[in-house]
Amino acid sequence: MLSIVLIGTGNVAQQLHAAMSNNEEVKIIQVIGRDKKKLAPFNNSLKTATGYESIADADIYIIAVNDDSIATVSQHFTNKSGLIVHTSGSMPLSVLPTSARRGVFYPLQTISLDRKIDFSEVPICIEAEKSEDYKLLKELANAISDQVQIMTSDQRKAVHLAAVFVNNFTNHLYHIGNEICNEAGVPFTILNQLILETAKKATQTPVLKAQTGPAIRNDKHTMKKHSELLNNKDYREIYSVLSNSIQKTHGKKL
Repeated sequence: MLSIVLIGTGNVAQQLHAAMSNNEEVKIIQVIGRDKKKLAPFNNSLKTATGYESIADADIYIIAVNDDSIATVSQHFTNKSGLIVHTSGSMPLSVLPTSARRGVFYPLQTISLDRKIDFSEVPICIEAEKSEDYKLLKELANAISDQVQIMTSDQRKAVHLAAVFVNNFTNHLYHIGNEICNEAGVPFTILNQLILETAKKATQTPVLKAQTGPAIRNDKHTMKKHSELLNNKDYREIYSVLSNSIQKTHGKKL
């Protein structure tokens, strides 16, 4: 059984804790976090700490903190023999101390506390420097996920950037659509099936062929009407930039 020390109490740390808690192949033996209140959910079943004075010995130390804190936090584990990993999509493996066994354990999923994550369906992107550490990370990843992918730091950064486009930016577009519906007195839920079908097509057909809408049809009349309906200047600019990008991608004349 792999022993784990989890560093962090945010969304990723809590969801990883939930995924590993009842797993027969993994045992979290300690959680470290600065905020006592955020450590409260772990206190009943685990050893917890707000500092780094008494770090437990473990096979793997998972640093699940914000990107800017990874380098600083990881310095507290340089005297440990276990593997130190971070969970960031955008930070390279090299942000961890060179004197330590180091790796990356990146779950490729949008993670919130109010939604239960089925990690068996979540791709886990791993990186290490030594074959034995790759073996250890594969063992950990396979314990919670059916999708394990070895990636370099550059590949992971590219995937993280792609994820920002398909998830973060798309969610902002949902927000804009929600505002447009609200202003018109129409419930946003009317778009639910459209959203689901769009996502389904993106996972089942080539995305380039799945494109529809006035921009790819070069329907200038409709695009002009849409622009006039948008009272928010920023939203008009977003509409224009995206429409132009679609037309350039599909070889339409602007």
